[in-house]
Amino acid sequence: MKSSWFAFILAVLSTELLTSRCSTIKSPRFRGRVQQERKNIRPNIILVLTDDQDVELGSLQVMNKTRRIMENGGASFINAFVTTPMCCPSRSSMLTGKYVHNHNIYTNNENCSSPSWQATHEPRTFAVYLNNTGYRTAFFGKYLNEYNGSYIPPGWREWVGLVKNSRFYNYTISRNGNKEKHGFDYAKDYFTDLITNESINYFRMSKRIYPHRPIMMVISHAAPHGPEDSAPQFSELYPNASQHITPSYNYAPNMDKHWIMQYTGPMLPIHMEFTNVLQRKRLQTLMSVDDSMERLYQMLAEMGELENTYIIYTADHGYHIGQFGLVKGKSMPYDFDIRVPFFIRGPSVEPGSVVPQIVLNIDLAPTILDIAGLDTPPDMDGKSVLKLLDLERPGNRFRTNKKTKIWRDTFLVERGKFLRKKDEPNKTTQQSNQLPKYERVKELCQQAKYQTACEQPGQKWQCTEDASGKLRIHKCKVPSDILAIRKRTRSIHSRGYSAKDKDCNCGDTDYRNSRTQRKNQRQFLRNPNAQKYKPRFVHTRQTRSLSVEFEGEIYDINLEEEELQVLKTKSITKRHNDKNEEEAEETDGGPGDTMVADSTDAVAQPSSVRVTHKCFILPNDTIHCERELYQSARAWKDHKAYIDKEIEALQDKIKNLREVRGHLKRRKPDECDCSKQSYYNKEKGVKVQEKLKSHLHPFKEAAQEVDGKLQLFKENRRRKKERKGKRRQKKGDECSLPGLTCFTHDNNHWQTAPFWNLGSFCACTSSNNNTYWCLRTVNDTHNFLFCEFATGFLEYFDMNTDPYQLTNTVHTVERGILNQLHIQLMELRSCQGYKQCNPRPKGLETGNKDGGSYDPHSYI
Repeated sequence: MKSSWFAFILAVLSTELLTSRCSTIKSPRFRGRVQQERKNIRPNIILVLTDDQDVELGSLQVMNKTRRIMENGGASFINAFVTTPMCCPSRSSMLTGKYVHNHNIYTNNENCSSPSWQATHEPRTFAVYLNNTGYRTAFFGKYLNEYNGSYIPPGWREWVGLVKNSRFYNYTISRNGNKEKHGFDYAKDYFTDLITNESINYFRMSKRIYPHRPIMMVISHAAPHGPEDSAPQFSELYPNASQHITPSYNYAPNMDKHWIMQYTGPMLPIHMEFTNVLQRKRLQTLMSVDDSMERLYQMLAEMGELENTYIIYTADHGYHIGQFGLVKGKSMPYDFDIRVPFFIRGPSVEPGSVVPQIVLNIDLAPTILDIAGLDTPPDMDGKSVLKLLDLERPGNRFRTNKKTKIWRDTFLVERGKFLRKKDEPNKTTQQSNQLPKYERVKELCQQAKYQTACEQPGQKWQCTEDASGKLRIHKCKVPSDILAIRKRTRSIHSRGYSAKDKDCNCGDTDYRNSRTQRKNQRQFLRNPNAQKYKPRFVHTRQTRSLSVEFEGEIYDINLEEEELQVLKTKSITKRHNDKNEEEAEETDGGPGDTMVADSTDAVAQPSSVRVTHKCFILPNDTIHCERELYQSARAWKDHKAYIDKEIEALQDKIKNLREVRGHLKRRKPDECDCSKQSYYNKEKGVKVQEKLKSHLHPFKEAAQEVDGKLQLFKENRRRKKERKGKRRQKKGDECSLPGLTCFTHDNNHWQTAPFWNLGSFCACTSSNNNTYWCLRTVNDTHNFLFCEFATGFLEYFDMNTDPYQLTNTVHTVERGILNQLHIQLMELRSCQGYKQCNPRPKGLETGNKDGGSYDPHSYI
């Protein structure tokens, strides 16, 4: 008995030991990340983000401190890209882990930090997930281009966000919901140093108050984005900067590329000089970021948090300076705009390691969640890059046939506004209704409004079942008594004006001459011998009196007694509101005073204009004021202050009146002329149209609603285009050209040294039709870029033979391969979630030949 009891206890202990061992290796990705005595504390996460920092133009070459900390002390991802090379779309992808076509932020203006973004996508950023699991989250720096500072985005406990776009001086930040303006003092206002100080102070304070709470911070720098204002101590560095002069520099025109590249010719000498100065100033701004990284590293080391902190360094997109003749900018699908720096250092990350796999900006959110121990939500399109750094995955060390890591080798690059297809109504209806007719009728009859027998108010259709058991939709037949009531109602409404009635009121519109009467009337009017109508009385008598409004009061001027004699005085008496007599007495001198006109001895000269109670404008355009204002300095000062106050009040009133006038112009009712015969036809046509609209078949209601929205969109776009043209014409802006994105640079653009003193110039950087979808593939055998533009133009570049994308070789690609690339591109354009947006690499046995289709079982 004792032996069996001993065996039972031994079995229980062995089971507990095995369970504890399994729980230890349950999350192998965390093994070795932190020190042995701190395994109960989750790691800190710090994301350092720069704005417009390139890789191809050598911006990292001058950041020696950052390279020593991140490149030598962590992992370098040499194939890091962004999916959209524009600020707001790329930053939105970083926050949500989604492609642009899934969060709908296509440009820096439309929908950027819009109400739809705030309601739909902002509550699902990585900050919200980490904040809900106990992380102390903080954001410092630039957020989104159109962020107005009126709210704190969800998920952030500490918030110091820049209002609007990048600035180094004279900016406004939102500090936990309170707007704070900054000026031009370097010690207090330089933006890079400000957010560095704020982030370091917050980290120290949080660890002092909550020593066991992990921290997630985002430090979003404005550098090297324009206006490229550097710190004073760096303003003389790099006078001969030339890293931007690559083989594609000033390589123009490019007739084998898309439209803007064909339009752009070689740069002028002033443009080339500008690119040299611009590169120099960009490198100078990055020196402050380099110092910021060193200060951050030293702070973590001093506090003992370095070994428990992940630091990620990257940029929102690349940049070009003179490439292909484009003076400056981004938004192109080429490597100089989509390649970005990307480094990670932290626990279990091998120092000095190089990762050749593709990583994207949509991988940031899943990576941060993975570091925090959270699973990637299924709606995120990216994947955690920790899978590429996990070197301690448990397994049999004697097994030699280990599977290689499966990772994407292709991704989507998309840019531009969302295109709305111009489909015909019939075609749209067929596409939106794919089910057979009987299935659609069955689905429609499940709605409550069609199930009653024409009993609901305003019901036009009902569902019935025929003898064979099939469902039918029939039109409701209105009883005769209801028709009579409706007819009487229409007759009543036609005789009077109603606020709900938008038609013109032409009196009794029910009465109209018969056809014979109208014919006889036309013949009478055309008869030249017909006796003309002569009025019996003609108003030829002179006007006896005249009513004039003056300073809010109405006066009667007697014109009959004096017969408009200028030299004699005419009495002007007030004819309403005696309750203001006391004010009039105080102003004009006493009771019973009358205003005297046409007298040479009076202050008010003939036809003079009274501007204030002490000053007049005479007929000879001279100004005459009371003698007191010319003799007393105090009276002069008081009256001038009074005039300034009046001017300010009138300016405010003019502004309000202009707003009201604009509102009235937008809400102007339709004009009509009841005397014209066409009005009756128009009124009849409107009524017939409304009648047809109310009797539409249910199948056609959805199609008509889509057509209405499309027409409204076209009308709004046309009005917006007209307003832009009027503004350009009013300003005389010759640099702004229709369909192009241009900029003007002058001597006043840069407020810090080195200055620009070569005058102003104009340059165009992009176009409205620069909308594209591209495939970018990097693997052991292929390295290419394939693009389809909204205009139908195709581009293909093989970077194995043409690393700078100088020549478009799409004409050398076989038709079958182009079709495969097109299919793969269309799949990525509609992908949703990381299972669809990360296709299996080519060459794998389980994959398709073209490698474009994705297998849901092929992900790690």
